Amino acid sequence: MNVKDIVAMNEKETRGGFGEGIHELAKENSEVVVLTADLAGSFKLGPFIKEFPDRFIEVGIAEANMIGIAAGLTIGGKIPYTTTFASFSTGRVYDQIRQSVAYSDKNVKICASHAGLTLGEDGATHQILEDIGLMKMLPGMTVVVPCDFNQTKTATKAIANYNGPVYLRFGRPKWPNFTKEDGSDFVIGKAQKLSDGKDITIFACGHLVWKAIEAGKLLEAEGISVEVINLHTIKPLDVDAIVESIKKTGCAVTAEEHNVIGGMGDSVAQVAAKHFPIPIEYIGTQDTFGESGTPNQLMAKYGLDTPNIVEAAKKVIARKVK
Repeated sequence: MNVKDIVAMNEKETRGGFGEGIHELAKENSEVVVLTADLAGSFKLGPFIKEFPDRFIEVGIAEANMIGIAAGLTIGGKIPYTTTFASFSTGRVYDQIRQSVAYSDKNVKICASHAGLTLGEDGATHQILEDIGLMKMLPGMTVVVPCDFNQTKTATKAIANYNGPVYLRFGRPKWPNFTKEDGSDFVIGKAQKLSDGKDITIFACGHLVWKAIEAGKLLEAEGISVEVINLHTIKPLDVDAIVESIKKTGCAVTAEEHNVIGGMGDSVAQVAAKHFPIPIEYIGTQDTFGESGTPNQLMAKYGLDTPNIVEAAKKVIARKVK
């Protein structure tokens, strides 16, 4: 596998993958129920609502109530999917998730759209950059961050068969779509190796996977062999895949649309510190809130763009033990 061979088929919204996935899933599993906090349109729920109106609950702008209702529905064997923006899916309702879902080990699927800086013009109050950290610290919580439309669709369906609470994080804008349409390249808890390399590993999740691929192509053109790994499951983490890769390359860059404190990068660093210490550079927001702007403007300003990954890769390679 070579990074130069990865080509995007089209650009599609990851949240659209959720909408298609939940509609298909509902046809296959009669226990699936969807709740929303006044955001049915943003989650592309129209087809689901039209075909399964009796399995749709509109709670209004009452996110804490939505989590409580979802927890209750699991007692009767339902598989509830809650839907609202990532900022409201976690920060606004953390107490309810901790007490009613995680502590009680309820089979609730917390589905969060519009995560990170690429939410864009809605600004800092809606651009949560701490949610991966918040959710991965909850005992028993599975955290999945798919990278494109196809993978979001696949993950939406897959988590229904994964017993226990799940946090599924995806985004707002159209983004390159490059993973397999049939979902055969996605398994919860198993990292997805996109290219083989020997000089450096780039670990990424969500929208930053495509940026990592772009950076990999530029680095390969300069003769640097790059291993790109999509860590779509932050928890449970694929420790074996991480250790195998860093033992081969000897250094890594982590790239995520999230604060570098507490995110995917910290998870990778913890594995490295325990099993095989290496130099690591982090791509993510640097302990800051966002601001209003277009997704591309914000990604560039906050250092989450392709050139930043290339720069970090060269910097960390220079730090490798010779």
